[in-house]
Order: sequence, then C-alpha cells, then structure tokens
Amino acid sequence: MKIALLTKYGDLAASTRQRFHQYSSFLESDGFELIHRPLLDDDYLRHLYEGRRRDNIHIFARYFDRLMWLLSRPDTDLIWLHCELFPFLPGVVERLAGYPGKPIIFDYDDAIFHNYDQHRSGIVRRFLGQKIQKTIGGAKLVIAGNAYLANYARPFCPRVEIVPTIVDLTAYTQSLKTVSKSAPKIGWIGTPSTWTEYMAPMMPLLTQAAQSAGARIIAVGAGRAAAAHPLLDNLTWTEESEVTRIHEMDIGVMPLDDSPWARGKCGYKLIQYMACGLPVVASPVGVNAEIVEHGVNGFLATTHQEWNAALTTLLRDPDLRRRMGAAGRRKVEEAYSLQVWGPRLAALLAGVAGRVV
Repeated sequence: MKIALLTKYGDLAASTRQRFHQYSSFLESDGFELIHRPLLDDDYLRHLYEGRRRDNIHIFARYFDRLMWLLSRPDTDLIWLHCELFPFLPGVVERLAGYPGKPIIFDYDDAIFHNYDQHRSGIVRRFLGQKIQKTIGGAKLVIAGNAYLANYARPFCPRVEIVPTIVDLTAYTQSLKTVSKSAPKIGWIGTPSTWTEYMAPMMPLLTQAAQSAGARIIAVGAGRAAAAHPLLDNLTWTEESEVTRIHEMDIGVMPLDDSPWARGKCGYKLIQYMACGLPVVASPVGVNAEIVEHGVNGFLATTHQEWNAALTTLLRDPDLRRRMGAAGRRKVEEAYSLQVWGPRLAALLAGVAGRVV
C-alpha cells in the first residue's frame, strides 16, 4: 500500500521527524510504501531559524510543485496530510487534497487554526478563520496530538483519534548518571522562536535559581535568540547530538504561557527529557498537566515562587532527581513510545485504506 506523506516541512522539523518519519521503518516492515512530499524544505527552516528574509520565489516554487503533483493524480492509496495543504491560501484550495481521489488522513500537533482565527489582521480572521475546518472536513480520519486539538476537530470529522507525539526508545536511552561533583544543569531544548516566546521571560528566575544552587543552564537550539549569560551554555542542535545533549542535563524544563496556542502544544520536550530519565518542571498548560505527574516524575509550576521551589528542590536533591527520572522513563515506555504506538498507528492507516494488518 502506497502512502503519500504530505508534510508541511522537511526532516529538519521535529513534527515531521516525530509524527511521520520515525514510523517509516516500522511501517515499511509491515508492507507500506511511503512517498515523502514535504511542502517547505529544510532550506526554508534554516533561513527561518537564522532570522533571514523569506525567499518568496522559493516558497512559490514549492507551492507550485505540490500543486502539480496533486493534479498529476499520483499513484497512491492514501494521503497522510500534515497541518494543511497550502498555508495562508483560501480554504477552498484545501479541497485539492482530495483531487487524486484517495482517502485523506489529517494529522496535526499544533493549534494551527489559531494562525487564522486569532490573527492580528481582521481580514485574515474573516476570510481564513474557518480554513482548517474545511481541511478537517475533507478527511476520513483526523489524528490529533492532544485533546485540545481533537476537540476542535470533532465537529467537522466523524472520526478523530488522539496519537501523542512519541519517541523511539532505542534512540532515547536513559541517562545513567553517577554521583558527580560537577554543577547540576537545568536543561531546555527547542527552537529560536520558542526560546524567545517561553524561555527568555523565565531567564531571570532560572539564573537566580541556578546561581543559588551552584548550577548551570543548558539551552539546545536557541541560537542567536538566547542572550549571552555567564551561567548559560548555548549549544547548537543537531539530530545526531540531541540525545547526547539531553544526557548532559539534570533537569528538563518546559515553561509555557496559558494561551490558546500553548494549549495546543504536545509536550514533546517533556517526553524527550523523561525518556532520558530526567525529572521535569513544567507549566500546567494543556497536555503538560497529563504528562507530568506532580511529585512523581516532576513538578508542575505556575508562579515564580512555585518554579523557584521546584528547581531548588531538585537541584539540591540528586536522589530525588533519580527517582523522578526513573518514574518519567517508565511513563514514556508505557504511553509515549514508538514501540507502543507503532502497531496502533499502522492499524489506523490500514483501516482507512481498507486493509487489514
């Protein structure tokens, strides 16, 4: 069975790697043939992360390439669509996803509908505010990364399933830390945009907590968005090194604001940290409150006082860090791993295409 993966971005995007490509070997061993068709390639994301100007001619060429591929009525049994067909084009254009005449699975892991219905431009809100509803309405199945996204989709599609963003346990091994005299490290992994939005406002608190406990802060992937600080190690992200970088951390953090966009996030950072055996501290926003069991595998913190207390407690208690980290690893093994979700996803895809696996 041939499945076309119409992802929004190439492999450089975490959503592409974790919600699509990491399933590749699993699905191929079950007899699925995967056709990868990203809309925007890795060069686009590199320019975005580096703060460079958008190349509109390149973007137009990528849109045109996707359009021509659809109009060619490609030989595929199923279309697995990530987020939307053509960002910021009218909803009616999304119907082209059905032009090859094959069933569509719509997959999303961010509240992309808020790009339109909460846009600062009234024109965008008026003409594109319901765009994602049309995309969802054309799908046979919606795969949502969390309950917030699933609840949005349910009025428009008769079948909606929640599939969390997951990790492969063979790649995300548990860090086997030994007692060390080196400074404990508060860690974060992400992109320049998420650093600016969520971590930068927290830095005064984090640096104060780190300084009080003789700790340091590791940022992986923040790039030039992170201002230099004596306690901050600003490290470059690569796919090959990300697990090693997480192993260097002692605590993983995921601060969020309680905004509609943040409620749509899937807690991927937390799952990465926990898979590596780290305790976590996170804002109790959206799915974070499901992933983190307060006092078991980490702490949920809202106020600055709660954040400071959680970080201070963990920084000063290595045994607690190990116990909470082990509990987090167990939770990932049971609920957020490729080993658990691979067979489930294969069954969902096959069911839509009318095949039994």
